[in-house]
Amino acid sequence: MGRRMRLIVAVVTLIALSGAVFAQRGFRGRFAPDPDQPLVGEPKEWTFARLAYDGSGRRGGGSWATDYPRAEYHFSQAVERLTRIDVYADGHVLSPNTDDLFDYPWLYAVEVGYWGFSDSQASRMREYLLRGGFLMVDDFHGQDEWQIFMEGMRTIFPDRPVEDIPAEDPIYSQPYEIGERIQVPGPGYMESGLLYERYDGVTPHWRGIRDDEGRWMVLISHNIDYGEGWEQADNPAYPQPFTRQAYEVAVDYLIYGMTH
Repeated sequence: MGRRMRLIVAVVTLIALSGAVFAQRGFRGRFAPDPDQPLVGEPKEWTFARLAYDGSGRRGGGSWATDYPRAEYHFSQAVERLTRIDVYADGHVLSPNTDDLFDYPWLYAVEVGYWGFSDSQASRMREYLLRGGFLMVDDFHGQDEWQIFMEGMRTIFPDRPVEDIPAEDPIYSQPYEIGERIQVPGPGYMESGLLYERYDGVTPHWRGIRDDEGRWMVLISHNIDYGEGWEQADNPAYPQPFTRQAYEVAVDYLIYGMTH
């Protein structure tokens, strides 16, 4: 094989490997979309809205784009198929800085062990949630990431308690009756068989924050990766029970968020 042919093969292999990485974990950093762009097309009853947050200061930004855009693409398709909700086909990326934030009743934040907010951003997030907004937090692991998540959350709500959500909470019964909550793993499961991503993140936690009326405003999936369950829905190497639970729990959360 000549030198030119070896170079071509190397480039093609690199592109293929890069594609595999992006297919598993989505875009990060410079590959992330710009937030707060105008919505293209006709607005619908529901749009998958992803929160683009700043970095915590201790870690870089861009992690909010993990699993983008496959997670929103697959989940949006499922919502359209499994419910009567009129769904916008493409997701939308929003920062706390935009007034458009208040047009989206359901917001998804991923890898929040890397997030952070300025005072003004925290104030807007607080207003969004107290005015009826709903935030689903997903895919962060271990105690270090929990501490960073809580630092960011305390800038939003300094005094509101974080509660464990009991398995029998009504949120897990409409429209899907969740008989048993299971730990949905990240992409490493397909190689290691491990459900957890950090040695100190073995135990899954379902937690939340309520408003003054008892409504869940924030639902927190710690040591769990529901987004991976959506993204891997068409991957036969990723077990079906994980994907099924990821969809059913998130649809329950969505219906709750849009009706409470």
